[in-house]
Amino acid sequence: MSPAANKPLDISSSDFKSVARALTMVENDLDGADDLLKNLRFEKATPIIGITGPPGAGKSTLVNALISYLINIGNKTAVLAIDPTSPFNFGSLLGDRIRMVNHFNSPDVFIRSLATRGSLGGLSAKTIEMTDVLRAAGFDYVLVETVGVGQSEIEIAGLADITLVVLVPESGDEIQNIKSGLMEIADAFIINKADREDADLFANNLEKIIHQKEGPEIPVFKTIATNNDGIDAIAQFITSAQNIKNTRKEFLLAEKAYKLIQEKRMASIDKKKLRLDIAEALNDEGFNLYNFVSKYA
Repeated sequence: MSPAANKPLDISSSDFKSVARALTMVENDLDGADDLLKNLRFEKATPIIGITGPPGAGKSTLVNALISYLINIGNKTAVLAIDPTSPFNFGSLLGDRIRMVNHFNSPDVFIRSLATRGSLGGLSAKTIEMTDVLRAAGFDYVLVETVGVGQSEIEIAGLADITLVVLVPESGDEIQNIKSGLMEIADAFIINKADREDADLFANNLEKIIHQKEGPEIPVFKTIATNNDGIDAIAQFITSAQNIKNTRKEFLLAEKAYKLIQEKRMASIDKKKLRLDIAEALNDEGFNLYNFVSKYA
């Protein structure tokens, strides 16, 4: 048995090396990774902010601006930036760090890149596990930037407490995708590069679609992330809406558990029954998602 199996690894946002070691262990399935996950303890309710949208929408620039806002008001922030894996050589550019270079040396910002590892929606089981490691480390906020947009990206609903969908004025052709999928998971829409032509028209059309949906109204923000325009309003929405999805806790955990079990077994799993089992298990004190998953794997 490995030393990590005997003694849980101490992970703290005040020690970035310990966080990096834990993430590497989990990402590469090294000895002790399973025990590490099963012994994770969450001392604070760290909100996970999912940021998704089509390539070129300016997600990384937006994340960079949000980081600046959050650390300026005294928050330690972790970022998990997910890049697509090449289907040919299985490599990944992992270029999001370039756009966040201003925060590399900040003691309040931890940035980690991750390849999709073949997950079409940009969300792999490793994303879930590594996000939970960051939560357990005690960061105030964890930002997860995912690739792509569309039906498959609904997977982010199983990970994020708050989901921001970033679009650009030229996204008009994707209105059907919004109606059929993203409307179910978005807590806010962000129209970035709002200085471009037809930005107001696109925003109005999007708001009309939102008003047809039952339930809480979804805000639409307009930003020019390169100039920091509109960033304050989004950051204030995040900081004031941390518990926006508490009523969907069973759904969120069931989605996470399904992805982890699928990774381990690659077998047919009844997701409806899984959700019922999650709801029942949540009644037990000291509920741990990884112990729950081990019963199925």
